[in-house]
Amino acid sequence: MKKLLTIAIPTYNRAQLLDKQLAWVAQAIAGLESECEIFVSDNCSTDNTQEVIKKWQKNLSHITFKSSRNSENIGVMRNIIHCLKSATTKYVWTIGDDDPIQDKAVAYVINQLKKNEDLSLLFLNFSGRNQITGEPVHPPTIVGNRWFDVDNEDGSGDGKAIFEHCFSKSVGAVIFLTASIYRTELVQRALQIWSEAENNWISLAYLAGYCAANGKIIVTKDIYMECIVGVSYWQKDPQSAILMQYKHLPEVITKLEENGYSKQFYRRMMFQSFKEANLKVFLGALRRWPMFTMKTIVPFLTLVSLSVFDAVPTKEFKMAQTTEPFTQN
Repeated sequence: MKKLLTIAIPTYNRAQLLDKQLAWVAQAIAGLESECEIFVSDNCSTDNTQEVIKKWQKNLSHITFKSSRNSENIGVMRNIIHCLKSATTKYVWTIGDDDPIQDKAVAYVINQLKKNEDLSLLFLNFSGRNQITGEPVHPPTIVGNRWFDVDNEDGSGDGKAIFEHCFSKSVGAVIFLTASIYRTELVQRALQIWSEAENNWISLAYLAGYCAANGKIIVTKDIYMECIVGVSYWQKDPQSAILMQYKHLPEVITKLEENGYSKQFYRRMMFQSFKEANLKVFLGALRRWPMFTMKTIVPFLTLVSLSVFDAVPTKEFKMAQTTEPFTQN
């Protein structure tokens, strides 16, 4: 019988962390073994990651435990996407090898997936903590330490509208890997539609948005895990801030519009991205990498300009309209 959930872990050269996370999985999955599979994708580690995997495959021999080892390091996003593509269960939950997750999370997830057969996306709420200071961290647009400021535990409501709210409030929330459980057929279809998603550092937002637009979405009120802020893979790239703001985010917004989201949402998010752009970061990048920065930002400014132009009706169109105020979905 086809199982319900794959718990997948992409990893690279973090054998100790993987060992600790698999110990958590072993404890949290107890009593739910018939519903779950485990999958670990080793991104060509050079440490003892393979020994850890073999140890836990032996310890968890009563559970379906699959693994693969890439012949070379294919990059973090490609390894994550490999996990999503490898799942054969109804749902897939890809978790970070270093993310602290509460023991009750697995039981809650399984219960929701069984209770809501047409669920397409489940967002588990989480808190944030600064890696260096240890202090709580949350998006500036949200009060409190819950990164999703909406809860929709019964799966009611418009999936696209709920995702739009979450996305506009915090891009970081919808791209936190461990917080998202996807319906496998939908996330794999989304990856077929946009094969270049593996080259975009925030493409998880597109995957979540695609799933949300094609079924029911649940966003939990309770917190089930913690995000350690300041250790993301993309932050190791000195050009990451420019790429994410001016290239990757506009790509995701465009793909969402191409796959069912409204023009109003597209324009609103483009405007928001433009307004929230950090001028200090841009000027610093312009000094360090002038050609790269201009090559990255010019297409973005073109998209914003076209959005503005598209939002302005022609004279003939204006004459045909009522005097009702412009509203956005």
